[in-house]
Amino acid sequence: MSEATSPSRRAVIGWGGAGLALGAAAVGGAAALTRGDTAPAAGAGGAVPFHGPHQAGIATPVQDRLHFAAFDVTTKDRAELVQLLKDWTRAAERLTAGAEVGAGAYGGLPEAPPDDTGEALGLKPSRLTLTIGFGPSLFDGRFGLEDRRPGALVDLPRFPGDDLDPARSGGDLCVQACADDPQVAVHAIRNLARIGFGGVAVRWSQLGFGKTSSTTPDAQTPRNLFGFKDGTRNVAGTDTARLDAHVWVSGKDAEGPAAWMDGGSYLVARRIRMNVETWDRTSLAEQEDVFGRDKREGAPVGRTKEHDEPFLKAMKPDSHVRLAHPDTNRGATMLRRGYSFTDGTDGLGRLEAGLFFLAYQRDVRTGFVPVQTSLARADALNEYVRHVGSAVFAVPPGVRDREDWWGRALFT
Repeated sequence: MSEATSPSRRAVIGWGGAGLALGAAAVGGAAALTRGDTAPAAGAGGAVPFHGPHQAGIATPVQDRLHFAAFDVTTKDRAELVQLLKDWTRAAERLTAGAEVGAGAYGGLPEAPPDDTGEALGLKPSRLTLTIGFGPSLFDGRFGLEDRRPGALVDLPRFPGDDLDPARSGGDLCVQACADDPQVAVHAIRNLARIGFGGVAVRWSQLGFGKTSSTTPDAQTPRNLFGFKDGTRNVAGTDTARLDAHVWVSGKDAEGPAAWMDGGSYLVARRIRMNVETWDRTSLAEQEDVFGRDKREGAPVGRTKEHDEPFLKAMKPDSHVRLAHPDTNRGATMLRRGYSFTDGTDGLGRLEAGLFFLAYQRDVRTGFVPVQTSLARADALNEYVRHVGSAVFAVPPGVRDREDWWGRALFT
């Protein structure tokens, strides 16, 4: 590939002078300033549009890699938080287009640190999406948002079997970075954290690989670390009717305190530890009974094909598919886009591995809560999994244009 057509994350127009960069740094906005256009270089490909009525990274075809980060807001100044969100938005526009942040990773003032950390130089956009969410704790009174908290942004109840680590739960803000290249996803979170230094601090983060759900109907259904197909009945990113019914906030759900959420969604994130060593010593017959599907094809009990309609009464009463099915939970439906993870060992000779569960829904109270209540009480899979981290976020609508910014409707 020639240099003229090869992907580049560097903008083509330089700064007019070093004084401009220094002046921006003095007011905390250097990282948000841009040079050149945010469109990727010709032939770069792989860029997902950033602007639109909904945030990318929800109905978007699921990428291969994840870097998810939850942040605590450390500033007490509302204006500083608003400026941070504006700065993050401008940076996200560039990152998702395959451009560097601010003045770039090199060529600037030698006496100042570069605006971009540089580890993604020369890499394609890799379908990077950046999706922001606001946690319940952001509405605690520090920023005058108490009356803007939507009713659907509930504090999740403690479910039977929860073993949650507070250090890996909650957060004022979250950013979900998904990409086909892990370095592109990590680069994005790293640079947003760098821009926010002094105003926000990373509370916890999670790397993910091997998507465990797909939003693309024709794609092969991915498998989780237990070896079973996951997300067979997931909401498709092209199914506008189901998205409107179960994922996007609108109508009466977007009135009063929740008006700013029109076009948004609600995200539940759960870090689920899998006891893979125990599972690996379990018979195939029992594994299939636990899930209610066969391991090879993914067909429900008594059926022959993966996408055959399940006959729930043919499954064991405690099978996972039966208990999670919408018909068991008054139609509760979520769009899932979780990822597998491995984080070394637990110190006892076992893999620290599992599922980082991500689910988007129109209302947490009628989506995740009833489903998890059903599963926590009786799911046979509970013998092999443990929920160790949890968070819930209100995900605002998309950024409409370059005058818009993440959370504008909430703060104005």
